Amino acid sequence: VQLQASGGGLVQAGGSLRLSCAGSGRTFNNYGMTWFRQAPGKEREFVAAINWSGGRTTYAGSVEGRFTISRDNAKNTVALQMNSLKPEDTAVYYCAAGSGSRRSVEYDYWGQGTLVTVSS
Repeated sequence: VQLQASGGGLVQAGGSLRLSCAGSGRTFNNYGMTWFRQAPGKEREFVAAINWSGGRTTYAGSVEGRFTISRDNAKNTVALQMNSLKPEDTAVYYCAAGSGSRRSVEYDYWGQGTLVTVSS
């Protein structure tokens, strides 16, 4: 499966952004989808995951209540709605297809990343 992330940009603290990840291939619906992020000088970290059907979601504690992950299997897309953004949310955001694990090393399929910058 090939993934293409989009939707990043510059936003002020307190603002919102919606990231999207488009998948290609007939097997998209077989995968859990996960968003990770990587800030400069830091390791890639788990943000949110959604299972293949969209019926189960999990979030990192730092984003729970502010971010929402969703998917549309008919369109082969997964989205990350980010509200109440904080400067510490600044990072390159990546979508990945896999098991839904919080460990980035367990993923074989990655989008190219989209930069989110939150100004204070």
